[in-house]
Amino acid sequence: MSLIPVVLFIALGYGAGRMGWVKAASVRDLSNIVFLILTPALLFHTMSTVRVQELNLQTIAVYFSAAGLLFVTTLLLQGFTTLGAARALANCFSNNIMIGVPLVGMVFGQEGLVTLFTIVSVHALILMTSATIVFELAVMHQQQGAQGGARSYRGMAITVVRALKNGIIHPIPLPIICGLLFAQTGLKMPEVIDTSLQMLAQALGPIALMLVGITLFFSAVGRYWLPASRIAVVKLLLHPVLLLAIGWMWGLRGLPLVVLATAASLPVGANVFLFTQRYEVGREEVTASIAVSTSLALVTIPLILLGLAQLLQTA
Repeated sequence: MSLIPVVLFIALGYGAGRMGWVKAASVRDLSNIVFLILTPALLFHTMSTVRVQELNLQTIAVYFSAAGLLFVTTLLLQGFTTLGAARALANCFSNNIMIGVPLVGMVFGQEGLVTLFTIVSVHALILMTSATIVFELAVMHQQQGAQGGARSYRGMAITVVRALKNGIIHPIPLPIICGLLFAQTGLKMPEVIDTSLQMLAQALGPIALMLVGITLFFSAVGRYWLPASRIAVVKLLLHPVLLLAIGWMWGLRGLPLVVLATAASLPVGANVFLFTQRYEVGREEVTASIAVSTSLALVTIPLILLGLAQLLQTA
């Protein structure tokens, strides 16, 4: 099953930490390599092939309506802080690449992959860019709260503009925007650059997951079992149920709806962990939630697929 390599990579990272091959002081440097080099390479390469006019807007609207509703609701319940933003992102950010692509390909074939790739092509653009702006606003909100100063409308406007600027000139949104703009030119990427980007992009998944395992070893995860389990339950069960409800109300039926629900039922993606490293908040909790949700998904995903198979037959 496609979940096995994910568990294996996390276990390899944990083993590397346990054996002393990676020191705690090196975790930050490894995180910078993933966040500042490998992730931008994957994002630019992915977006450089996206043609806006070819996207299925209905499936995009359904998927990101569910994710957005879950994100905003979590943020309202948790409070407008970087920790609240980390939990909100974990609740709605699926591991669509390492788990989703092989799983959907195996269960639903090429037709299912077409629907999934529509989501994957703008997944980072929508969720990661939005999350970056929310994180930047939350940082400034917390700083202003700590200073105890009154906030005027002008001051709030300046804060929003500054957050938007920081959210765009950033290792995640900037390569997304540049890649999307390049795609619209119709130009062909030089082979040497395209090959280099592909190699960097392919390295992201395994290294990011091993980094999760390394952090898992250096973190007191046992203390975070309960909040990690809450995130896992929301991600694995509430997210797909919410998506099914929204998709059904919007008139989406058949295989596209089933594939979207499958994507929503996937465990927490490793990119959420990169945000916690970048903003130094909730690292242990999110690390634990990735491990817990991936382990529980070995049970929940087969059950959800059985239910979705029945839905597909009756649709």
